[in-house]
Formats: sequence, structure tokens, C-alpha cells
Amino acid sequence: MEFEHTIERPAETSGTGLHTGVFCNLRLIPAPSGTGIVFRRTDLDGFEVEARAANVARVSYATSLMKKGVLISTTEHLLAALYSCGVDNAYVELDNLELPILDGSARPFINLIASAGRRRQRRHRRYLEILQPVEVRDADPDSANHRSIGIYPPTNGAGLSVDYSIDFAHPVIGRQRLQFELTEARFAELLSAARTFCPYDEVEKLRQMGLIRGGSLDCAVVLTRDGIMNSQGLRYPDEFCRHKALDLIGDLALVGRPLLGRVVAHRAGHALHTAIVLKLLRTPSAWREITADRLAPTTSAH
Repeated sequence: MEFEHTIERPAETSGTGLHTGVFCNLRLIPAPSGTGIVFRRTDLDGFEVEARAANVARVSYATSLMKKGVLISTTEHLLAALYSCGVDNAYVELDNLELPILDGSARPFINLIASAGRRRQRRHRRYLEILQPVEVRDADPDSANHRSIGIYPPTNGAGLSVDYSIDFAHPVIGRQRLQFELTEARFAELLSAARTFCPYDEVEKLRQMGLIRGGSLDCAVVLTRDGIMNSQGLRYPDEFCRHKALDLIGDLALVGRPLLGRVVAHRAGHALHTAIVLKLLRTPSAWREITADRLAPTTSAH
């Protein structure tokens, strides 16, 4: 899209947070050009936390933001929906520290954005075009357990393309791979309904860690040793890889600009997703910021 967009009208939803178990009311509000996505804690006098890499706080089982001690938890599903729907500017009001998990996917947020509508703004949209490879690995690439993620210049003039692969020692998952060029329609079709997942054997350990207090079969795929507990089955045969790719889109949104590039991820997760975002922004020679017509380079994405 050549111009920035916000939503047309406010829209709201509510629900329980996956990890904290707290109830939260969430409201999307239109925002002026150049605002970006900004979270507002209405229970803390409207304190604002920008959805930017500089505010990343926790990234183990979800991506959370923090500014001056104020926490916004589990942001990735909403950010993925906003990014993929081309919403550049919006305020996200919430009255607790964690966003609702809803059904564990981004589909309810896609529906929320659709109910809000989308409005074009006057400012030209600015993109981050990748010029040089940037990579992050957490082990030797020859190791069987290595995890990696890289972002590379775009191919064939594409916007953002993704090649995501996972490998889990579980009969329902195993090795899965998904390749796509991101568009609003492809996100809605391929990724938006993919739910978060968790092995049942890890549930008690995670709860002792203070996590998944709001988890249930209504918002997650729960794996037994040789199957799943959800009576209605999977939404896609490769739902696990699709959800990982969904999380990636939400974490990439923390760049603060739509990306023109190609991402290749192998057995990655929130920690590597946010690590590549931070490394990219700290490597200014690897990118340039340009307007949608690619004719007017600007200065910085920070």
C-alpha cells in the first residue's frame, strides 16, 4: 500500500490472558499518521508502551513489552493481525497487563480489525528494505539441535516472504515446513486460525513457573504423548508450523516498519524472532528506509 492506514472506528473485545489468567478488556482506537502501534494501560492512567523492539521485555513463551516497569504481555497475535492487515497506526487500550488469548490464534483479532474497518491516511507508507543478510544462530549449524533465523534481501520485488521449518520429536508434529509471501489474504487463509500449542506433560511445570494460568483446550492445542487432547482435532495438518510463522509475523512487527525482505527460520521461536529484530535495527548498513514508491529514502527506523 502506498499510504499509511489506521482503523475507521473503535472496536473492542475481552477475555482471559493465557499466562496470567487475568481478565482484560481490549479496545482498538484510531491513531494519527506516524503514531505506530501504541499500547495504553487504562488501569494505569493511560500509560503508553510503544510496540517497538526497544521495549521488548520477555520472550520465552510469549513476547512481552515493558517501559518504566509497566508490562504488556502476549502481544504477538494482535501485532501479527495488525501488521498483516496493513494497519500502521492504532492505539490499543487495555485494562490489565496481558492481552486476551481468545481462541489461541489471530483469527479473532482479524475479525476485530474487520469490524473496525480501515482508513487510508495522507502520509506515504515507509518500508524497511533489506540490503544485506542478517543472521542469528544459537548453536553450531552442524548440530542436530541448532536453531537459526536470517533475514535477506527480497527476491523478485516481493514484499515479505517467509520460509519457516520446525522439527519436534512428537508423532503429530515431526518435521513441518511452510513457505509463503505475506499478504493480507494469505495471512487470513494460511496462518490466522493456527492456535498456540503445548505438551500436556509440561503443563504442571509451566504452571509452577507462573505461566499458562489461563490456558485451556478452548485456547490451545494440547499434545498427549501420541496425539492431541482437543476433541475437534487440528485446524490444519501443519497447524504447529503455521502458528510459529504467525508468531514470527507478530514479532517482526516490532521493527516498526513493514519489511521488504525474505526471512528463513529453522526451529526458531520468540527469543530468536526478537533477536533478529534487534540485530537488524543495530545493523543500519543492512537496510534502508524508503517510501512506498521507493523514490524518497528517509533516515532511520528507530
